[in-house]
Amino acid sequence: MKFSSFNGNRSVMTDKIERNVSKRIINLTRELPVQNQYTLALDNEYKHVAFNEERAPLNKGQWREKVFQTSANQPLDLEIGTGAGHFFNYQALKQPERFLVGMELKYKPLIQSIRRALKSGAKNAAICRFHAFNVEDLFDENELNNVFIHFPDPWVTPKKPRNRLVQKSNLEKLFKLQKSGSFVEFKTDSLVYFEWALEEIKNSPYKIEFCTFDLHQSEKASENFITGFETIFLKQGIKINYFLLRKSEA
Repeated sequence: MKFSSFNGNRSVMTDKIERNVSKRIINLTRELPVQNQYTLALDNEYKHVAFNEERAPLNKGQWREKVFQTSANQPLDLEIGTGAGHFFNYQALKQPERFLVGMELKYKPLIQSIRRALKSGAKNAAICRFHAFNVEDLFDENELNNVFIHFPDPWVTPKKPRNRLVQKSNLEKLFKLQKSGSFVEFKTDSLVYFEWALEEIKNSPYKIEFCTFDLHQSEKASENFITGFETIFLKQGIKINYFLLRKSEA
């Protein structure tokens, strides 16, 4: 039996699969069988600054003008995985001249993050429910400035590395979305993840500007905001791994 024709089709199909291998499908908020205070707040009370997975992509290429009503040349930063929003709030207040978009999948921390920022008086923050692996659906090329990734799930079991956020395919996406001169800041307590990520970076377009296996004993310690997770890890004697990547000026 000959498979020449089949093999040709298989090659085309494989190409399509590889191009979409990093895409993630998430449930739609409006289809949830039971709504709670957080899902309701997302599409009601905080709708003007909190966007569900369907409304968020409508801002692509227009976050500055449409969401923040500011000019196209203002800095627009992104935090991937805001958690309860302590850093999100800190960053928004620390640099009010910059605009900040948060990305979070879980409803409770998403609402906690934007509520915290608004109660603190931040006028430059918005958040969305979206999967980080699909970030190119949220922003145009060169739309973003700096990106913060703090303590993402390390996915340390043997078959799980493909789920790690900091990997070559995602770094390539972020690189295209960022303006020249922008950075990616990454922190993790997982040495396994960190060492693995460093290998991924070697094959990415970024340059490593700073790297340490012990953030709190480095020159970056004084300017570092200690997150809730970080406090727990430090009390347990766990060192924080950190690197800063830079998209070189064109």
